[in-house]
Amino acid sequence: MFSMLTEIDRIIFEFINGTLIHPILDWTMPLITQPTTWIPLYVGMIIWFIYRFRRLFFIPLLGVLMAFATGDLVSARLIKPGVKRTRPCNEITVNARVIGVTCRPSYSFPSSHAVNHMAIAIFIIVLIGIQKKIWVILCLFWAVMISYSRVYLGLHYPGDVIAGMIMGGLIGLFFANIATRLLNKYPT
Repeated sequence: MFSMLTEIDRIIFEFINGTLIHPILDWTMPLITQPTTWIPLYVGMIIWFIYRFRRLFFIPLLGVLMAFATGDLVSARLIKPGVKRTRPCNEITVNARVIGVTCRPSYSFPSSHAVNHMAIAIFIIVLIGIQKKIWVILCLFWAVMISYSRVYLGLHYPGDVIAGMIMGGLIGLFFANIATRLLNKYPT
């Protein structure tokens, strides 16, 4: 069963990484995956926390930082060394095109990019409220695009990013619920 899932993951990877390609994506995907690209977004998020929550801005700020740190710790320090899945760009038997990034010798499962960014996205969605549909769509689109970029660039299998997105979503939900309870307990 596990070997069948691995083979399906590999086939989907090669389809995305080798067939669903375009010169514009070859240029944009390396930008999307770079953390520095999103610095203005992170600064905007902090400004929004200050504007929306005034003197209690530190509650959502600490919550989103804890979601990010927990996701990174669990994915990079605990799961990856335990699973030891080789990145597709380091697999001899996989046809991986690596575009605009360096293929590091680190492990692949789960994708820490997917964990971290989905944790942030779900945290923000819960804080804003799901009735603000445009923000839900934008947050999810942002996290999914970063996750997809990891497959497109040859760094992760689709299963790595799907597992990472699920894990990140649960972590973001956990910390968002804590932050929401604290914000409701101490209204601004």
